[in-house]
Amino acid sequence: MARLEFDERTIQKLFGHEAAEDEDPLRLREYYFKSSTYDQVVTDLPVRVLVGHKGIGKSALFQNAILEQRDSNNLVIVLKPDDVLDIEKDDADFLRAIRYWKRGLLQILANRAAKALGLNARAVASAIEEGQSILPALASRIASEGVDNATSAQFLKDRHLTTYIDDLDRGWEGRPRDVKRISALLNAVRDLANEESGLRFRISLRSDVYFLVRTSDESTDKIEGSVIWHSWTNHEIFALLVKRIETFFGRNLDYEWLRTRSPNELASYLAPVFDDRFRGQGHWRNAPTHRVLMSLIRKRPRDLVKLCSLSARNARIAKHAKIYTEDLENSFEEYSQGRVQDTINEYRSELPDVERLILNMRPTKKEKTAKAGYVYETADLLKKIQDITEQGQFRFKLGRVASKKDLAAFMYKINFLTARKERSNLIIRKYFEEQRYLQSELVDFGFNWEIHPAYRWALQPDDPNSIYYSLILSSDDG
Repeated sequence: MARLEFDERTIQKLFGHEAAEDEDPLRLREYYFKSSTYDQVVTDLPVRVLVGHKGIGKSALFQNAILEQRDSNNLVIVLKPDDVLDIEKDDADFLRAIRYWKRGLLQILANRAAKALGLNARAVASAIEEGQSILPALASRIASEGVDNATSAQFLKDRHLTTYIDDLDRGWEGRPRDVKRISALLNAVRDLANEESGLRFRISLRSDVYFLVRTSDESTDKIEGSVIWHSWTNHEIFALLVKRIETFFGRNLDYEWLRTRSPNELASYLAPVFDDRFRGQGHWRNAPTHRVLMSLIRKRPRDLVKLCSLSARNARIAKHAKIYTEDLENSFEEYSQGRVQDTINEYRSELPDVERLILNMRPTKKEKTAKAGYVYETADLLKKIQDITEQGQFRFKLGRVASKKDLAAFMYKINFLTARKERSNLIIRKYFEEQRYLQSELVDFGFNWEIHPAYRWALQPDDPNSIYYSLILSSDDG
């Protein structure tokens, strides 16, 4: 096997692009790993709303699903935020806004579908203006224009039009008008799908966007049954990494085979790229490299891409043919700072002063002396938050004052905190998505609370080595 050179092109091809929409479609399909969420989204139901944190892979899932559907000659339309920018008028009341969305979406879909099928778009639009439904209008134009291609033949067979709307949170600021816009869209697609069998809508939303819309507009309770929370297990993300490495070297592994292998069985597949053990200090010493990686990511594939890419760049600087312990260690501070900044950027639309909250969760001198400050029982966590709020209260975007329990629940919801239980010198970490997402207060179900390892270096830059002695790595199933 040729020596690996960790140049930028190799790093991106090996670990993948951070943004799926910028990835080479052939490479995406080659390495894409279908999590348990995938089938729930592509199932034959009218409306699916894919919700998840930034970087969890919503766009990648959509991209892969779109490619597969087009391979099967299904009629698929893809819309971005700028495609629907002019649909809603700012001064519209809510019911009128829904009507604008329905009309605007139908016009856009008619035009895009006509072009995809090779039809006269004006003729299709005219038929719809005269009162014909979109799918019969398309079918009649196929017959009258004598269009004969694979997509039109499949459309006449199944009469389905699937629309993917991605990246709607672009420019999201959490203002009342932003909330109304997303609420009206969700109501509009639900109405359209109910009014015409065969229309399918797939919409992705960041979790903070959905949370604010869901708690601000009671009409969205009707869409809740169509919501799919995108989540990964650490095992799935580990399998994802293995698949990316194997396909980089021209080998392929079956999804189900990967899913059913134990972590120890999969670990050997990292050997061409990573040293097998972490040769560091404290609790981390001699740990399998995959456990170090899985402990530092927030169950988001983008975290893994960032951590691996940073480490690979360090390996290149050191002229290493593999990623060794020192390459990983040299990446931790930059990786951690990036996760703090990502969190601030993602959630300031919900809690404008989120930066002050997060940075004040760093250990105090007293906590450092007591070797505490990252793990809390519920009472200690609330006391820590109370001390922070004494410096100034926090308000959510829509004006409500945040109580200490609100802030604890908020930090758990955004994955800054995880629930933690120790077992035989290994840590089981549970995330908010694995419990209930929409709840008003932090629920104490027998776990302690821990600041996620991804943030430690940014909160304690003056003594990073102590982290290896205070932080126990996650177990393979946590």
